[in-house]
Amino acid sequence: MRLLPFPAFVGMEELKRALLALAVDPSIGGLLIMGPKGTGKSSIVRSFARLLPPIRVVADCPFNCDPDSPDEMCDLCRSRLERGEKLPVREVPMRMVNLPIGATEDMVLGTINIEKTLKEGKLAFEPGLLGRANRNILYIDEVNLLPDHIVDSILDAAASGWHTVEREGISLRHPARFILIGTMNPEEGELRPQLLDRFAISVKVETLKDPKLRAEIVRRNLEFEMDPEGFEAKWRPVEEEIRQRILRAKQILRKVRVDDHYFDLVARICSRLEVDGYRPDIVALKVARALAALDGREEVREDDVMKGLELALGHRTRAEGLKPPPTKEELHAAFSELLGKKPVLKEEAKPRKREQIRFFPRWTF
Repeated sequence: MRLLPFPAFVGMEELKRALLALAVDPSIGGLLIMGPKGTGKSSIVRSFARLLPPIRVVADCPFNCDPDSPDEMCDLCRSRLERGEKLPVREVPMRMVNLPIGATEDMVLGTINIEKTLKEGKLAFEPGLLGRANRNILYIDEVNLLPDHIVDSILDAAASGWHTVEREGISLRHPARFILIGTMNPEEGELRPQLLDRFAISVKVETLKDPKLRAEIVRRNLEFEMDPEGFEAKWRPVEEEIRQRILRAKQILRKVRVDDHYFDLVARICSRLEVDGYRPDIVALKVARALAALDGREEVREDDVMKGLELALGHRTRAEGLKPPPTKEELHAAFSELLGKKPVLKEEAKPRKREQIRFFPRWTF
């Protein structure tokens, strides 16, 4: 299946930023993409998956265990190591594991085949989507239409990075460290607040009103359909540049410093806006660190923090659920007031354009 290259998508800069931040630091948590049908939500996620660098895995492990991280291996791989067995290794591309709307609990969580286990004398596990998604992307389309108990299990695994399957006194623990991405069309039903809050960051995608941007979308899609190979070749250098930026960012992420006054600033903003819980504060600064690393910097700046807050607070309940999520205008007003500056939204217009040109060279509209 041919896909429009990731950087060729028009007018989705905030979503691209969120996806790249997750590529650098998957521990940020899940991304919820909200928007109407036909806005390219699924397509850009598939293109994003193709953009990611390959990973080293234990060749015969159904959970894609990392051969270089024994502490993050499943019970089966760890027991093999303890017996002195040498694990086979191979390099594979990261992939997107799609969770269908009609998925059952066993399909998602996996199960232990008791009959086979007793017959063969060794643990026979039938991996679910959570297991196959380890170290990959778990994509949930129309997450608001899934049964709540299944969404709960997925979010629990995403938060802890582990999943345990238990049946008839037999249990197996395996890693579940995936990039979680969910989409929803608010017109088809809301996600209950308890689940909504479990997604770390969110982006709202809207149908573009600007005729020039809409025309560019049509132009690129028609050009891609007429000559997919030529179109991909034109964008390949840009994709490779982004891939290298992700790799460099992952290498320097632990070195990125967050000045103490940003901890205070984020806490004061979240308090001022009456944001529920402490998770948004943590997420905002983790996103800021990832964005700084993507830019090749080892120090977080104000604009990183602002972008982190935008992604972390766009779906958060406030005042114990009595207030809706803060608007960008409210967020920027609070940010500017606490810094004693003019609204950051206006000041960011020009720098963001320069970033865009550097990030996506001349082909970007």
